[in-house]
Amino acid sequence: MTKSGLNSDNPLLQPVEEYLNHLQFERRLSVNTLASYKFDLYKYISYLNANEGKTSFDNISTDDIENFLKSVQEVQSDNSSKRMRKTSSISRLMSTLRGFHLYLHHQGIDLEDPTHGIPIPKLKRKIPSTLLVEEVEKLISAVDISKRFALRDKAIIGLLYSSGLRVTELIDLKIINLSMEEELVRILGKGDKERIVPVSLKTLNWINEYMNGLRQELTKKGKSDGYLFLNNRGSRITRMSIWNILQKNARLADITKKVSPHVLRHSFATHLIEGGADLRVVQELLGHSDITTTQIYTHADKSYLKEVFNETHPRS
Repeated sequence: MTKSGLNSDNPLLQPVEEYLNHLQFERRLSVNTLASYKFDLYKYISYLNANEGKTSFDNISTDDIENFLKSVQEVQSDNSSKRMRKTSSISRLMSTLRGFHLYLHHQGIDLEDPTHGIPIPKLKRKIPSTLLVEEVEKLISAVDISKRFALRDKAIIGLLYSSGLRVTELIDLKIINLSMEEELVRILGKGDKERIVPVSLKTLNWINEYMNGLRQELTKKGKSDGYLFLNNRGSRITRMSIWNILQKNARLADITKKVSPHVLRHSFATHLIEGGADLRVVQELLGHSDITTTQIYTHADKSYLKEVFNETHPRS
């Protein structure tokens, strides 16, 4: 038995392991994404072997896959009554199976892709929550400059917004990755994909003052390991600390909308597109591997334009 509960004697296991290695070393997917693929595929081959008697992938049918999907659509709850699995889970599972069987087809293991023709449930994509430019300014201005960590906090908020960083990218950012002269920052994003992102001059000034002042003091307290943003113990700042910084200053700025690192990232992308930025450029800045992920911001832009039209056009 494997750690996941899968029988290690399952004859379908080896092609799955080869596919996971392909995802890890050739497509360079993140650890969390790989774990998700592994969970879904182990469940899949356990079902095929135990319920359909399959010992190879050269005779998997569309019916086999549809039967598997039906088997996971209903999950036993604590009170033993059945509930339907969320559409998002089925959509993710179907997407995993489609990618896997496409791989097997390219490897010549199955002659026909059995997932072809099975629809992936469509998800209603929510337009990301964003702040107005004025609200971002209010958030940054709310930081009390008389406080000890003010410059650090301004730099954190400024970098999340001006460069669209994910929170993990921010806390993992090291001084060596920052180019003050070129006004750029080098980011190692999801799947270890590197990208170069501009930083606003205001944010760079806050970073510079923080580095030349408070950060030097903090490094004497703990092991900084070269990380840019440190906590009061001199160690790398945490997600929770960043969350607290944003919540505190959102209250001070009297902002009632949700404020989080991801909201600032959404705001960064939306404001770029509203300003006329090319979608491919925004994709590059965000570190999206697929432009369809970035295209949601064009919907946000349309929503914004409609709002402006309704408020200002005399014939709206």
